[in-house]
Amino acid sequence: MADVNFFVEQREQSRIKTAILTKYFDVWTKIILPRSNGKIAYVDLFSGPGKFSDGSVSTPLLILEKCINDDKLRNSIVTVFNDAHPDISQQLKDNIMDLPHLGTLKFKPQVLNTEVGDEIAGIFSAKKLIPILAFIDPWGYKGLTTKLINALIKDFGSDCIFFFNYNRISMGINNPLVVQHMNALFGKERANEMRVKLKDLSSEEKEAYIVNELAEALSDEHSNLVLPFRFLDEKKNKTSHYLIFVSKHTLGYTIMKDIMVNESTMKDDGVASFSYIPVKHIEKYQNVQLSLLAQYERPLDSLGKELTSIFKGQTLTVKQIFDYHQVGTPFTSSNFKEALRRLEDEGYIIADPPAIKRPNRNGLKTMGDKVKITFLK
Repeated sequence: MADVNFFVEQREQSRIKTAILTKYFDVWTKIILPRSNGKIAYVDLFSGPGKFSDGSVSTPLLILEKCINDDKLRNSIVTVFNDAHPDISQQLKDNIMDLPHLGTLKFKPQVLNTEVGDEIAGIFSAKKLIPILAFIDPWGYKGLTTKLINALIKDFGSDCIFFFNYNRISMGINNPLVVQHMNALFGKERANEMRVKLKDLSSEEKEAYIVNELAEALSDEHSNLVLPFRFLDEKKNKTSHYLIFVSKHTLGYTIMKDIMVNESTMKDDGVASFSYIPVKHIEKYQNVQLSLLAQYERPLDSLGKELTSIFKGQTLTVKQIFDYHQVGTPFTSSNFKEALRRLEDEGYIIADPPAIKRPNRNGLKTMGDKVKITFLK
């Protein structure tokens, strides 16, 4: 259940979170709708009232406005919103009813007022679903479970984005009063192991460990792709939340990676931090790599060295190299191409066509997806 005081005004953190979600929604709908049976869905299980008290519009209304203003979405999208707080749920209904041209939507938005738990997860698990983009933004951790996330993304074209309250969960893992919630999120066996290991870790090690374990729990034996984006507390010098994307599809993962890169406030050697850091904190972190997953800590020279080791003696296209190696790294297609350009300049690879025969763009030799790369033995 949401804290009603949270909706007094929109914070910069909320703006970035909303930007990432809505940008992905735009691309997701364009890709999935033509591949569906003509019907797709957007589900928000902890939706809030749709507006902040200062008048700022939040994600439920922004998503609905996008649907109303798009001819194809207007006739094909099912929207489901839920908030366990009855007053907030009613506010959302009222705010939705005030939207201009709401009646043009073929499927009337559904607004529910229920606690999110195993029952809802079970409903999603039991049915074959149309493609769903699900957004989960709980105030704390109640209702946030791996069972729910896996149920939401199990069918074709479905992805999940959720806001992970790092502070509350890091405090909750060894709290005997919330054992059930932690077990539901990480899995009982994994959570028990974490409770032991966390006692000997520093705060930085603890954060990296918790996020890694969450990624492993969500990966479902590596059948799911997991991408985290870190938020630094606006008032304190530490992490507050993570926005985490979960998908079964490499294309969705790649698209979301590009979106998160553009919303990151820092880059090191052209590689994004996958973090939002308030302006007043940026100076302190100019020389610090903030991304916490171990594989999110390598600049482009290290990427180049790794590629020469992995693909030694092989010939592949630029796109094949990217597709094979990009999952679990912070590197975008442009990062891979820059790493390969450096390797070519240094004589570690042979490109076909070579640099001299490729055009310049923005002062650099292009490195198209179809360029063949031979890694020397």
